[in-house]
Amino acid sequence: MNFDEAIKVLKREIKKYKVPIVGVVMERTGDPFKVLISTMLSLRTKDTTTAEASERLFSLAGTPEEMLKLSDKAVEKAIYPVGFYHTKAKSIRKTCEMLVASYASKVPDSLEELLKLEGVGRKTANLVLTIGFDKYGICVDTHVHRITNRWGYVKTKNPEETEFALRAKLPRKYWKTINDLLVTYGQNLCYPVSPKCSECEIHAYCRRIGVLKHR
Repeated sequence: MNFDEAIKVLKREIKKYKVPIVGVVMERTGDPFKVLISTMLSLRTKDTTTAEASERLFSLAGTPEEMLKLSDKAVEKAIYPVGFYHTKAKSIRKTCEMLVASYASKVPDSLEELLKLEGVGRKTANLVLTIGFDKYGICVDTHVHRITNRWGYVKTKNPEETEFALRAKLPRKYWKTINDLLVTYGQNLCYPVSPKCSECEIHAYCRRIGVLKHR
């Protein structure tokens, strides 16, 4: 696979579509804390819902200290109807407590420290690193996992395996951007079921592994 050429085409093609919401939050605010919270809200939630919930929540509180002044019910009401909003409200509060107590109210900028925060897994931690701090990380969600396996670029069973496979293989210059590229493409064209292969400009680089039906 000519990976450099495929990425060049992808960068051109995704300009047709909306940027994932977490990237928009960083562009608008430049605030790693808001990137962290928006990423936590985005898990198993559509971008439009995440965007609206983030805006409502940040209108009430924009720092860990301000967030802790809100009741659980107020946070739940602000973020509803994101997926698992009860659990996420508790995780947000616990994370803010940890930020205030252990990190001087600042979001840590290392993978190891981010993973200590409540409700923060590898996907969230890597996304905060790359978008919030412009540091190297590889954020792997279901889209990145699915598409890189569909290409035949990696052969892995889950997103965590994919992250480590990409860390070993993916040129470092693509680490920060691979998530935005493939999330956007996966949401709009390279669907989990029946992807729009006839409209795909990188079909020549894709082995279509696991694709049983396409359009």
